[in-house]
Amino acid sequence: MRKPLAIVAVGGNALIQDDLHNSIPDQYGAVAESVRHIADMIEAGWDLVVTHGNGPQVGFILRRSEIAAQEVSPVPLDYAVGDTQGAIGYMFQKAMGNELRRRGIDRPVVALVTQTRVSADDPAFSHPAKPVGAFFDEATARQRQKELGWTLMEDAGRGWRRTVPSPEPLEIVEHAVIAQLLAQGCVVIACGGGGIPVVRDQDRRLSGVEAVIDKDLASALLAEQLDADLLLIPTGVEKVAVNFGTPQQRWLDQLNVAQARDLIAEGQFGAGSMQPKVEAILRFVSQKHSKGKAASGLITSPPAIREALKHKTGTWITP
Repeated sequence: MRKPLAIVAVGGNALIQDDLHNSIPDQYGAVAESVRHIADMIEAGWDLVVTHGNGPQVGFILRRSEIAAQEVSPVPLDYAVGDTQGAIGYMFQKAMGNELRRRGIDRPVVALVTQTRVSADDPAFSHPAKPVGAFFDEATARQRQKELGWTLMEDAGRGWRRTVPSPEPLEIVEHAVIAQLLAQGCVVIACGGGGIPVVRDQDRRLSGVEAVIDKDLASALLAEQLDADLLLIPTGVEKVAVNFGTPQQRWLDQLNVAQARDLIAEGQFGAGSMQPKVEAILRFVSQKHSKGKAASGLITSPPAIREALKHKTGTWITP
């Protein structure tokens, strides 16, 4: 009998507590803590693909390139995404393997460098809007813009960040390989940072492009291509709220697609914070529903995953 399959999309920002805790050991500690809760799902009988963000980490690589420009060649953005897939994938692979061994669970864990096909004509290339890297105050951001030619944006009240193109994901190139690894009993770490952005020419050759793909949208596409049952997006809160941060704040246990779309139209979720997560789940759930298949999405905090899967907390999104 087929086990239920979940895609668990962990954010890149979740690996960095603050500016004082952004070292590699700090990030690995955050990964190990997340994995401790994600492993509950494996113990409960789920097959898993873990995806992850990389916004801050890609920004660090680009900044190192800028500082060392007189010494070494710069790292193109697609290669920076590949670098972070390897490094963060290694963190998850090691932490998950250690956690499963601690629990007496014999499952191989594989981190796979993953490419995501986009269109060379995507309008996002003319409008860089995806924030990457560290947060700056406005004065520092303006200085970087002047000195380095960056485009920047204010990111959800947390500060200013560099922006790069974020084209629409069209295909997870290695999705069939991921399916084979799952069939062999592997826990798969894939689609890091939304996947390395590539375009395909008329001869079907792939070429990397300078962009960063939204991790949640790529995870939703991967969930669709793998025919997953659940898209789980861990975040900093146990549930999604409306009127967040006001006296009228209300936590949501469940939403259907129509309700979620209405709340997005009202601007309830914040374009730079919760909204992309909800939108990604809506895409996945709606696509599955259009094919007559059941699926759901869940947003909750890592420590609440076990209870959320019992429908005791978290926000569930259904057709």
